Amino acid sequence: MSKAMDKLRQMGDPELLAREQDSRDQLFRLKFQMAMGNAESLKKLRELRRDVARVETLRTERRLAAAAQEGK
Repeated sequence: MSKAMDKLRQMGDPELLAREQDSRDQLFRLKFQMAMGNAESLKKLRELRRDVARVETLRTERRLAAAAQEGK
């Protein structure tokens, strides 16, 4: 497992939601800048997309684990 995922796994649900929202906001601004011709780097864009995906994955894992606990 990557260090980034380990770090995210230690966060609580409110922190994950805040992290996801922040990443989505940064991603939106970066895409807007790229459309206007003021592109930063594609590396940052890739990192943000992956960060959002990591957070969504963790939220899904937690939701499924909670549903499994309720089903027992």
